[in-house]
Amino acid sequence: MTTTAATPSSPVVSGTTPQPTATASSAKAANTLASTQIAGNFQSFLLLLTTQLQNQNPLSPLDTNQFTQQLVEFAGVQQQLNTNDSLATLVSLQQTAQSTQALEFVGKTAAVNGSTATLTNGSATWQLDVPSSSNVDITITSSTGQTVFTGTFPAQAGNNQPFVWNGKDNNGVQQVDGSYKLTATAKDSAGNSVAVPTKIEGVVSSVDLTQSPPLLSIGGQTFTVNQIQSIVN
Repeated sequence: MTTTAATPSSPVVSGTTPQPTATASSAKAANTLASTQIAGNFQSFLLLLTTQLQNQNPLSPLDTNQFTQQLVEFAGVQQQLNTNDSLATLVSLQQTAQSTQALEFVGKTAAVNGSTATLTNGSATWQLDVPSSSNVDITITSSTGQTVFTGTFPAQAGNNQPFVWNGKDNNGVQQVDGSYKLTATAKDSAGNSVAVPTKIEGVVSSVDLTQSPPLLSIGGQTFTVNQIQSIVN
């Protein structure tokens, strides 16, 4: 298996001050509207209740149980709206924390699950999780689906084994920079072909904070923070 190290290109670092997301803003607006409506209804209820108490028949007063039940129902709705306001605040704080965390990855080399890597300056790198020691069949295809390289390489069992392609096809012709997909298979103990999971490495060049959760740009592809498997030194 090829293990030649590749030097990553200089990252384009872009940092942006975290902005409130559309989801948080919409939730806040909805809660504000609901609170205004229930407040108006509650005032109307109190006005009607007061008028009814003032003009009730002394010989047939308002039923105490019904009166109490109405007060309890309105109090419960008001409490639920207060809870929704608190939850909206917590969601907003969590999204801000996610944005801050995402910005910390800019300029670092990250490994994420995936099979498509970017060939840059004659080098593209994948990491293979080989289930058992065996020969691994490698197939690399271009963005148009054309097979540009095939090969078989011995590999020991283990995760995060680097495979570095120099960008040349089986005829030794250098391929143009771009996106290439690697497919790897190995043999199990019964001699059957099994897929080998792959990861890709790349420098986090930017973060899109307008999305929720924020999206990290790695080699022209976007990933969320929870898709990052490791940070590569």
